[in-house]
Amino acid sequence: MADSPAAGPAPRMPSLDALDLLTAVADSGSVSAAARATGMAQPNASRMLGRLERTLGATLLRRGHGGATLTPAGAEVVARARVVLDAADELLDAVARPRPEPVRVAASMTVAEHHLPHWIARLRHRLPDAAAGIDVVNSAEVLRLVAEGAAEVGFIESPGPASAALRSRVVATDRLTVVVAPDHPWAGRGRPLRPAELAATPLVVREAGSGTREALDLALATACPAVARAEPAARAGSATAVLMSAVAGVAPAVVPVVAAAPLLAAGLLAEVAVDALELRRPVTAVWSGPHRPPGTAGMLLAIAAAER
Repeated sequence: MADSPAAGPAPRMPSLDALDLLTAVADSGSVSAAARATGMAQPNASRMLGRLERTLGATLLRRGHGGATLTPAGAEVVARARVVLDAADELLDAVARPRPEPVRVAASMTVAEHHLPHWIARLRHRLPDAAAGIDVVNSAEVLRLVAEGAAEVGFIESPGPASAALRSRVVATDRLTVVVAPDHPWAGRGRPLRPAELAATPLVVREAGSGTREALDLALATACPAVARAEPAARAGSATAVLMSAVAGVAPAVVPVVAAAPLLAAGLLAEVAVDALELRRPVTAVWSGPHRPPGTAGMLLAIAAAER
């Protein structure tokens, strides 16, 4: 019987720190930002990424003046690395902490009312002793609380933080819609609104810093940049106040579909179609520090991301 070919040396395993750094590059778009997010000097980060590429025998990043982007091999490694890193964190959590500490969460209003309750219910199903303290504020305030360490994880209705010190991950998508009182002229129109008509109309809007307000402003600025925006008919500090203003006939409003659904079903509001206007916004988790928050906050983030 012929001898089998001699097996070559087993490939070396990449380190968790290197995988964490690569996912940070994928999230931030540059090696320097990833180095800051993971707390290392940029030269050390570059060397670690080079070692990772040699270990795996593949080019993972395309580097240029505008930053770094993943190659197809890099995208595959990042997708699998996230699973490995999440599993490693769960292992450490299970060994190090027999009883979960209350997780400090900051969430924008729509997330707190329509997404977070389901995520926390699933968290408590997996971890019956888990508890959460929730600050319900607008998206700008969520970012401040997370940056200052007052919240372990935050959820906002916008693409993510401008600060390289914060990590982010899109976990859901919300659709916005235009609503009016049933007797408003727009309720019976036979054709969709043009974006310019919406921009030129006084609306009931959320306060500055709200994810809903930012999404509306960005959508209109993109669709009709030359049209001067009308001054708001009213500004309100919560989605409920905006909805009730629309029900009362103050003015049209742009609101999350999940928030308006009960009033639309009851006939208290009418939905108005808008032509060629992208009224969607990402629901984004934000946190400071490692690739995933430790402990219960990390488990909550994993639950939210799994539902996307």
